[in-house]
Amino acid sequence: MNSPSFNFQLHHRDGGARAGQFTTSHGAVTTPIFMPVATQATIKTLTPHEVMDLGAQIVLGNAYHLYLRPGVDAVARFGGLHEFMRWPRPILTDSGGFQAFSMGAFRKVDDDHIRFRSHIDGSEHIFTPELAIANQQGLGADIIMCLDQCIAFGASRSEVEQAMDRTHRWARLCYDAHYLSPAPAWADTARRQALFGIVQGGAFEDLRQRSADFIASIPFPGYAIGGLAVGESKAMMYEITQQVTELLPSDKPRYLMGVGSPEDLVEGVSQGVDMFDCVLPTTAPSSPAPAG
Repeated sequence: MNSPSFNFQLHHRDGGARAGQFTTSHGAVTTPIFMPVATQATIKTLTPHEVMDLGAQIVLGNAYHLYLRPGVDAVARFGGLHEFMRWPRPILTDSGGFQAFSMGAFRKVDDDHIRFRSHIDGSEHIFTPELAIANQQGLGADIIMCLDQCIAFGASRSEVEQAMDRTHRWARLCYDAHYLSPAPAWADTARRQALFGIVQGGAFEDLRQRSADFIASIPFPGYAIGGLAVGESKAMMYEITQQVTELLPSDKPRYLMGVGSPEDLVEGVSQGVDMFDCVLPTTAPSSPAPAG
């Protein structure tokens, strides 16, 4: 199901590489595209005008960080993320699943939710698929993401399969919550948002096949490849990306999550990826990259 304001058109192919455009209620974005990460509704050291002058067509905001501070209600009272951060162009928000995954011992996952403790004050919080959607509806981004369970490279096959199956159940719940549930108070904004599903499956080829088949069976406006850049080699990441892009619908945008070094962009584009994000450009070289 496409949202009323989201549309993707593929204009050209060159081998596996694609050139296209998607439109949102805040403008059009040409693909392939890299999304700078505005972790807490700002890209470090730069004003929105400076980011636009650098050519950014779309930015990514982190629902986890914004949920904790200043809070979804505070952002909604400002009129949503676009007004809050003075960014007139499209925005994508992640669900918070990866940030919760990165909390390590401070989080616990079961079939119903992710339970975690805030990195700010240690307070306990729960993300369910439905709450992850409600949070992103309140933030008001143009593209929002399903809640998924990301799992580190090196986990056992049974752990990866369990996380994948959980991601599949959550994808269906997220879809129903966004597209089929009674309209929320901010219905006009929510119904314009495009919800993307996420493929998981770790480094196991057959699990990636199953996950891509399942996620693609749900009519999301776009699809993401998750669970990469979590410890595997570059060669393995490229191999999995190639496999999954070939399995996803060709008429929908494909988003490789959390990947964005120059060589990764070149390789990903050649394999048919349309969208990328990474904190590398806004992270000091002398410090480790934070989780979003």
